[in-house]
Amino acid sequence: MENFTPTHYTLECVATGRQFEDEGWMLDDPCCKIPSMIRTRYAVRQIDVRPDSYGFYKFCDWLPVRRMLQGSSAPVTYKSKGLADYLGLKNLYITFNGYYPEIGAKMTTCSFKETEAYSVCARIREGDNRILVVASAGNTARAFAKVCSDNNIPLLLSVPEENISALWFDRPLNPCVKLICPERGGDYFDAIFLSNLALKSRKFYAEGGAKNVARRDGMGTTVLSAATTIGEIPDYYFQAVGSGTGAIAAWEANMRLNEDGRFGNKTMKLVVSQNAPFVPMFDAWRVDSREMLPYEAAKARRDAEIIDAKVLSNRKPPYSLAGGLYDALKATGGDIMVATNAQARKARALFEETEGIDIYSAAGIATASLVKSVADGRIDPEKIVMLNITGGGEHRCQQDKELWYLEPSLVFPLTPDPEEVVAKTEALFD
Repeated sequence: MENFTPTHYTLECVATGRQFEDEGWMLDDPCCKIPSMIRTRYAVRQIDVRPDSYGFYKFCDWLPVRRMLQGSSAPVTYKSKGLADYLGLKNLYITFNGYYPEIGAKMTTCSFKETEAYSVCARIREGDNRILVVASAGNTARAFAKVCSDNNIPLLLSVPEENISALWFDRPLNPCVKLICPERGGDYFDAIFLSNLALKSRKFYAEGGAKNVARRDGMGTTVLSAATTIGEIPDYYFQAVGSGTGAIAAWEANMRLNEDGRFGNKTMKLVVSQNAPFVPMFDAWRVDSREMLPYEAAKARRDAEIIDAKVLSNRKPPYSLAGGLYDALKATGGDIMVATNAQARKARALFEETEGIDIYSAAGIATASLVKSVADGRIDPEKIVMLNITGGGEHRCQQDKELWYLEPSLVFPLTPDPEEVVAKTEALFD
């Protein structure tokens, strides 16, 4: 793996179709005048899946990476028996992202956010001395912290103070990882705002979120895992969403698999779900609005406090722009559903009872939506259904382990002084 050849690809603007070279860390097309995603176009059109010893990088043909980092694991797909029998589905496949050694799943952060972090961080040019900045509601921060700590990559995290309980680890982190927080009462949007203030310093650079092709293509490995395990592209895809980036990634992976030609030629129906009452994308979708509807900040913060799946509380998701979630749902005949805390808790208990492993709240939202879809007759029981379990196995992973929590180095008010944020965050890395 030391002799790994960087994956060859070009970038394409979704809005215009213009193709161009990646000059290092491009997040959009500088020639495009409207909000648009960019996508990767890989030189290899038929993926060669490497052995499991490559970990996550078994899918490196379709990852925009320059190197392979240590400690990665890939998503694991298996055919369900317990949950499938309960629901009466003949071909339910579960793509498990988390810690479940019995099936070979060994993501020690217990979240599919590892697929993002191992891809994004492997896109970084070696020798780049700037500090990566990531804003997160929790799980993404844990994944990036693990990957950056293990591979000595400087990282500044911005996470709501109320969510830092998600930043648990089985050992202390490398001091190259630092955490800042907006004060209590802040949400994910406030964490993004704070990170953007830090980014006014040339010492830092933005990870980029949904606009980073490495993040989306990393998440797309869930669909690659499913298709290469099953032998064909699924008919339905279920996932809970906060930003919708994972569903966009699934759509893009689906298109690449169609071009490959060995896994059929079909379009998965994307069925994504939000945790009520925090449902801004559902509200826009149900009135067929490409633009997000107004969502008053105080109400958004209250709604984010109520939901169990706080990782799904993104107020400004990549929904409207060209190639965003609205386009993905339209292109796939998809839909957005809603599940309550109570429904998700019931679904989590059902999953653990039938599949033998605990799952996260967000995965419970997706499972609850699958249960409801079956009950409402929306699913053909003969078709191939993919359930993306985006996180699970935390109880199993934490058994008999002493845990270490990342504490914030700095806590800022919700309306901080921009110059103070820059000065104090820069000083963390002196």
